[in-house]
Amino acid sequence: MDKKALREKSLKRASELKSRIQDYLDVKDQIKTGIEQKEKIQERQKTIKEFFKATEEEWNDWHWQIKNRISDTKTLSHFITLPDEEKKVIDQIGETYRWGISPYYLSLIDPELGVEDPVYLQSIPTSNELVVESGESDPMLERETNPADCITRRYPDRLIIYATNQCGMYCRHCQRRRNIGEVDKPKSKEELMNAINYVRENPEIRDVLITGGDSLTLGDDRIDWILTELRKIPHLEIIRLGSRMLVTVPQRVTEDFCNMIKKHHPIFINTHFNHPAEITEESKKACEMLANSGVPLGNQAVLLRKINDDPFIMKKMNQELLKIRVRPYYIFHAKAVAGTEHFRTSVDKGVEIIRNLRGYTSGLAIPTFIVNAPGGKGKTPMVPEYLADRGDGTITLKTWEGLEIPYSNKEYDYDYDEDLFEDED
Repeated sequence: MDKKALREKSLKRASELKSRIQDYLDVKDQIKTGIEQKEKIQERQKTIKEFFKATEEEWNDWHWQIKNRISDTKTLSHFITLPDEEKKVIDQIGETYRWGISPYYLSLIDPELGVEDPVYLQSIPTSNELVVESGESDPMLERETNPADCITRRYPDRLIIYATNQCGMYCRHCQRRRNIGEVDKPKSKEELMNAINYVRENPEIRDVLITGGDSLTLGDDRIDWILTELRKIPHLEIIRLGSRMLVTVPQRVTEDFCNMIKKHHPIFINTHFNHPAEITEESKKACEMLANSGVPLGNQAVLLRKINDDPFIMKKMNQELLKIRVRPYYIFHAKAVAGTEHFRTSVDKGVEIIRNLRGYTSGLAIPTFIVNAPGGKGKTPMVPEYLADRGDGTITLKTWEGLEIPYSNKEYDYDYDEDLFEDED
């Protein structure tokens, strides 16, 4: 085949590839990030600041953001139109399941969309929470995998330490809503030391995740103390912090915090973006400050019905996360937690999303779709079927385009023959 024919063939293939992504390109600009809505968000922030009589310094203080969480319908109705019936529903749910939203995260809600807004649905109670057909308070049986104070252990070489029940805001899909209570209560030093001692006494533990609640609601001094104590354990290699504060109260990431974290590397942070609208100038700044401080960032999204259960929304979010140096890590199938079942999709929906990412975007933008096995039996990856058939010494691959292609499955095991390399006399 001559050069001209090869070029024509290449151009034809390039056109085919473009046609495969055209449907996404047609809607991509309609899926707005918070950065793309910067001016509208700033206008809403101005209104909220005026209501609270907050200075710029106060607004940018994470302590102020948490202290001024909105958790009553009277205050919320100053910013979002709430019919009386909706207020009653929110108040009723609040008697059972705590809710609260930071002023910053509130500014991401588009009042015109109201209950259709993806940020609203994650933060403000709706009548769906009153419909409890099934579900459990602790579907992962965390209370039965708790060998020491504030620990969950489900795997051979790693465990979780719950350092607090406090969050920057209380997600409506939270898997640990049973722990929220009505009072923010960080674990005591005694409880935390019991957990740290358990790690010290079990040399097979090489990886610890500090979470909650939200680990970054703890002050710098307390986090520094925990990390210092853990770093005294010779066999502990990796420490991770789990936090949604980068999304809900990004003001939490300060220069002092970053300088403290640098002392304890390797430190990893897993955060929790669920929609492109949560990627704002503020969250971008927080993520970049951490990345510049040597912290690898991963995102653990939850697949949520009517929020992100769409391949194009997930693709846009994951691509935008990479731009702020956050690696898409997991998409979790929503757990069967009482009062949250309206968020659950089928498992097939998650597999469909992965199928529409693989080949259609870079591998860096493709997380692993995970179903947590009931009863605390651990993470189980769910993937589309790419192995179509198996024969004698061959398999049939099913490509991202749906093509079925034979592929050798033989193992070539050649022994090293020294005689081949001996010098001749």
